[in-house]
Amino acid sequence: MDALAGLLDGPRARGAFLMRTVLDPPWSVRIEDRAPLCVVALVRGDGWLVPDGGVPVPLHAGDVAVLRGPDPYTLADDPATPVQAVIHPGEISTTPDGAELCEQWGLGVRTWGANADGSVVMLSGTYQLDGEVSRRLLSVLPAHLVVPRSELPLVPLLAAEITRDEPGQEAVLDRLLDLLLISVLRSWFCRPEADAPTWYSAHADPVVGRALRLLHGDPSRPWTVGSLAEAVGVSRAALARRFTELVGEPPMAYLTDWRLTLAADLLREPSATVAAVARRVGYSTAFALSTAFKRERGISPSEHRANA
Repeated sequence: MDALAGLLDGPRARGAFLMRTVLDPPWSVRIEDRAPLCVVALVRGDGWLVPDGGVPVPLHAGDVAVLRGPDPYTLADDPATPVQAVIHPGEISTTPDGAELCEQWGLGVRTWGANADGSVVMLSGTYQLDGEVSRRLLSVLPAHLVVPRSELPLVPLLAAEITRDEPGQEAVLDRLLDLLLISVLRSWFCRPEADAPTWYSAHADPVVGRALRLLHGDPSRPWTVGSLAEAVGVSRAALARRFTELVGEPPMAYLTDWRLTLAADLLREPSATVAAVARRVGYSTAFALSTAFKRERGISPSEHRANA
């Protein structure tokens, strides 16, 4: 497992809300659902992403946008078009004055809009994230990003599957949404304007990249700088210097942060004891995990669980 795969393990779709929206110009839909992360793909037609207080961004058929909540935004055929519908938490849709939209806006399986034959078709998938791993991913993303159509062949496949109603379809759609999100983020981080996080760029290094994959793949192993250096085939000093230079912190500091991030998520599971979580993330005892957790987070694992 590498760092990106590790982060994406948090927001893995599980019964994600997916919808196909069909509209005709003029159209304008305001999103106020406060979802932490949403993926929007424009299948047909053109439009605009209008963030609150931000610069409107043009969208074209095949483009995919990733939007980091909870701030609202608007999708429209033109930034000047008045809002016609508002999407609230719980997938509730109303007019701008709060009246519920009529049943005619329901156009079939996972399909919504004012006209079944509309010239604009959008797909949207909403993640409801909850956890430290997810917050780590969100912290490296801009408020919104758009990846052009030429880089993403997955949109037509999702479009073909989203309206099907067959056994196991929810799982199929969840996995397609995950694959689309991973592809978008991988494409985005490779773009010069992305300002990719150091840990992502460091994966291109043959030494540090392998070290990161080992740490993420087996965080419970009793790693030392020496054992990690031996595993990647360099000296202890060379690994420590190169890792710190590219990632921005020493290997063991990075590992500690990742272990505590994983522990913070695992502690949310009602049946997980502190001792069991400690073993899963590389601490020999509950006391050792509690000491590290309180030192780095300022509270004990029990207090963290109570506040979750």
